[in-house]
Amino acid sequence: MEDDTKNEQTAPEQAPQEKPPQPVEAQAPRPARGPRPQDQRRRGGRDRDQGPREFEETVIKIYRCSKVLKGGRRFSFAALVVVGDRNGRVGLGYGKANEVPPSVEKGVSSAKKSMHSISLVGGTIPHETIGRFGAAKVFMKPASPGTGIIAGASVKAIVEAAGIRNILTKSFGSNNPKNLAKAALNGLLSLRTREQVAKLRGVTIE
Repeated sequence: MEDDTKNEQTAPEQAPQEKPPQPVEAQAPRPARGPRPQDQRRRGGRDRDQGPREFEETVIKIYRCSKVLKGGRRFSFAALVVVGDRNGRVGLGYGKANEVPPSVEKGVSSAKKSMHSISLVGGTIPHETIGRFGAAKVFMKPASPGTGIIAGASVKAIVEAAGIRNILTKSFGSNNPKNLAKAALNGLLSLRTREQVAKLRGVTIE
């Protein structure tokens, strides 16, 4: 009798284990994630479908400054950068940072914020001009096709970014790269075509 009572007591405990498992078909299938719409961008970073860059970047000069502290020297860097689309738009920027790459990025950002439109005629400038900044002075003269860019490093970077292919230049006074680049940009901003001059004066040029 004792054995029968033990079997009766253990039977209910084993009953739940003998229940068949729930069939897989009863569970609703998880919907598959569809493709991401094109108008949604990834959070952070650039879009993978981004096209080629609109502007070209040129570093004119990297400056290094050292500061003597108790633990040793601490270096900082500055970058003079020119940005242009080689089609009449150019900008000059200057950025500072503790490393070279961040200083270049700051210079590029500064240059893009100060873009200027330059008047060009057939790959050269429409007339002679003189640009001035500080103690630097840059003389620019139109050149015939095939001449190329006759200029120093700082001035050449500015005129190439603007899209000029033939030009004659001569610098006077200070040879500081900053002053020369700003003087060249000042000279390019003073250029006017025949149509622009006629419109400003309200006359017709035959």
